[in-house]
Amino acid sequence: MPELNRPPMRVTVEYDTPMPMRDGTVLRGSVHRRAEGGPYPALLARSPYGEGAMRMIPVTAALEAGFAVVLQHCRGRGNSDGEFRPWLDEGDDGHDTIAWITSQPWSNGEVVMSGMSYLAGCALQAAATRPPGLTAVVASMTPHDFHDGLKYHGGAFALGSALNWGAMQAALGLMHAAQAGEDTGAAFGALLPVLTDQASAVRTLPLDAVPGIPWWHDWISHPERDAYWQDLAETLRHDRVEVPVMHVAGWFDLFLRGTLENHRRLGGPLVVGPWSHLTSGSSGTGRLDFGFAASAQATGLEQRQLAFLQGRDTGPAVRIFVMGDDVWRDEESWPLARAVETRYHLHSDGLLSPEPPVSPEPAVFVFDPRDPVPTTGGPTLLPDPTNAGPQDQRDVERRPDVLCYTSDVLGADLEVTGPVSVTLRAETSAAATDWTAKLVDVHPDGRAMSVIDGIVRTSTPSGTYTVDLVATSQVFKAGHRVRVEISSSNFPRFDRNPGTGGPAAFATAADLVVQNQRIFPDSYLTLPVVPR
Repeated sequence: MPELNRPPMRVTVEYDTPMPMRDGTVLRGSVHRRAEGGPYPALLARSPYGEGAMRMIPVTAALEAGFAVVLQHCRGRGNSDGEFRPWLDEGDDGHDTIAWITSQPWSNGEVVMSGMSYLAGCALQAAATRPPGLTAVVASMTPHDFHDGLKYHGGAFALGSALNWGAMQAALGLMHAAQAGEDTGAAFGALLPVLTDQASAVRTLPLDAVPGIPWWHDWISHPERDAYWQDLAETLRHDRVEVPVMHVAGWFDLFLRGTLENHRRLGGPLVVGPWSHLTSGSSGTGRLDFGFAASAQATGLEQRQLAFLQGRDTGPAVRIFVMGDDVWRDEESWPLARAVETRYHLHSDGLLSPEPPVSPEPAVFVFDPRDPVPTTGGPTLLPDPTNAGPQDQRDVERRPDVLCYTSDVLGADLEVTGPVSVTLRAETSAAATDWTAKLVDVHPDGRAMSVIDGIVRTSTPSGTYTVDLVATSQVFKAGHRVRVEISSSNFPRFDRNPGTGGPAAFATAADLVVQNQRIFPDSYLTLPVVPR
C-alpha cells in the first residue's frame, strides 16, 4: 500500500480581520498562513458574494504553494462595512488592501490576485491603480468593459443576466443592512417577487418598473456609452495595467468576448475551455459532455495558475479546447494566423453555401415582441443553470419567426476556430429592430446543437448590419451540417426591441410593434476555417 508520509501543515487563520480603507471604511476578511516560517507572498481574492462564495477559493492549494491567502469581502458585503456600489470602488479598495497586506509582519511585500467573474474584475481594477507590491493576476471569465459585453451586447440590454445578478446583489445588500440592525422588511417585500419569479419579472413593462434593485434604473436608462459608463470605465484602465495577467475563458461563457479582449489588450497566457459561466472547469456543458479531458482538472489548470502567480509558468501562450475533436491544443497566438476567413452565403431558399446566391428575393418573417423567441442555451447566466451552453434548437427552429440556413452534408471535417460573425443586409417595417444570429451544429441524428450566438440592435429600418458571434473552436464533423438561425429576439437573454425606435426600457405593452422582417440573400456568415 502506498504511503505518502506527509507531515502536517500547521495553519494560522484569523477571521474578520479589519482592513481600513483610505476613506475610513473598514473592510474585513480572513487571513490564512502557515503557522511557521515566513514571511510569505500573499494571494488576495476580493468577493461581493459573502461567506459562502469564499469557500470555493482553493485556499489549501495556495498555502501548499507557499502563499498566505487573504479573502476579503467587498465593501457592503459579508462582514465589511460601507455601501456596495457595483465596480465603482474596487480599484481603490484593492489598492488599499494590498498596501495593508504589504505592511503586515508576515508579508514579504509581494501580492498576487486571482479570481473569476466579478472577483477577476476586482483584480484587474486593482492592477490598474498600480499598487506597489502587486506582481501578477489571474483573471477568469470577466468582462473587459462594464457597458459593452456586460450590461449591453450589440446594443441590446443583457436582461436575463442583469436581472438575475442584480436581484442576488440586492438581496445580499438587504441581508447586510439587516445584520447592521436596519429595518429591511419593506425593501425585502418589494424585491421578493423578482427573486422568486424571475420568469415574470423579465416580462415587466416598462422594464424601468422592475422593483427592488438599487442600480436597475441606471443600467437600463443608459443604453448608449455615455458619461455614466465612461466614469466606470475609468476604474478599469487597461493602459495602466503593468503586471503580467493570465486569462481563462469558456466557449459558452457570457464574458468570452471580454476575456478575449482583456487578453488582446494585456497579453499573457490564454486558456479557453468548453465551459459556461457556471460550469467552469467541468467536463460537460449544456447537453454535451466533452469527456474528462475537457475538465480543468485534466488539463492541470489550477497548478498552472499557481505557477503563473509564482512567476514560473512555462506553459503555451494559448491553450484551447477544440470541440468536436474534443482535444486540447496549444497555439502560439490568438486568433490563429492560419485560419482562413470563409464566407457562407444565406440563400433565401434556406441553403447555406460558399456559392453566392442567384435569386435576389429576400427571405421574410414576422416578429411580434409580445411572443419573443425563447432563450435556449448559449452564453447565459439565468436562474436555470441548465439553460446554458449547447442545447438542441429543434423546438426553436419550428417557430415561424426563426429562419434557418443549412449547409449540405459535410464530406469532411470542417474546423472553425476564431472570430465568427454574420453580416446581414436586412430591412424591417418598424422604426428599428434587433437582428439575432446563432451558429448551430446539425448532427446526423437531427439534433441541432447550438454553438454560439449574438445580437445587434439597430437604429434604422434598413441597412447592412454585423452580428458579432464572438468566437469558437468547433469541428463540424463529416456527416454533420452547418446551420445559421436568424431572428429578431433571444429572450430573456436580451430585452425585447419594441420596434418604436425609442428607448426600450420605457416601452409599455401598448407600444410594442409587430415587425415585418426581410433578409436579403447577399447576407453571409463568416467562418475562420482552419486547414486540416
